[in-house]
Amino acid sequence: MSEFPISEFIVHSIPGSPFGRAVLALLEEKGASYRLSPVAPGAFRSPEHLARHPFGRVPVLEHDGFRLCETQAILRYLDRVLPAPAFTPADPKAAGLMDQAMNVNDWYLFQGVCNVIGFQRVVKPRVMGMAADEAAIEAAMPRAKEVFTEIAKLLGDRPYFAGDAVSLADLMIAPQIDFFTDLPERPVLLTPHANLVAWMDRVMTRPSLKATTWERVADMAKAA
Repeated sequence: MSEFPISEFIVHSIPGSPFGRAVLALLEEKGASYRLSPVAPGAFRSPEHLARHPFGRVPVLEHDGFRLCETQAILRYLDRVLPAPAFTPADPKAAGLMDQAMNVNDWYLFQGVCNVIGFQRVVKPRVMGMAADEAAIEAAMPRAKEVFTEIAKLLGDRPYFAGDAVSLADLMIAPQIDFFTDLPERPVLLTPHANLVAWMDRVMTRPSLKATTWERVADMAKAA
């Protein structure tokens, strides 16, 4: 039994954020009561949001008067507050694989890959009404190929990144890679890695990820 009060969780995020989606997906997996507090695209540097996150990012979690930013910290907090079902392996080696994959997600998959290609292909046209910068995408592709190759190696022949069960790592990485589903770069980046394609097919069928698509979260934001 958790020693923490289990009251409603408030998630400050924006539809389409893969980091926000990871948090929402974990709350869905836990069957927790939560509310989305939408952050407008132009409000990231507003005094109100900077008071929540000093670097103007999302998501931010509020729970029973406690506030927390940074996705990895939020996910680990939720897995402690809501311990069942657990998404952190008990085995130290499996937990190490999870932590490794989560850090690769933040430092290599997002930085220089998703925050370039995903931004240019998805965020700019859908949120900003602007055309993609094809030169920026072309420049990011060599790094993107390297990163996808290394992520496929991390997964190996395991069903999930930490072993036989879904962990926090899977819930973090899936939203990032899902950005590439309908993009012209997908055949070059994802399709060559059969294990990664099979993993995406498995993880994206989970109700938690179906409930947190861009469209579903946009509907939550409208209702908020």
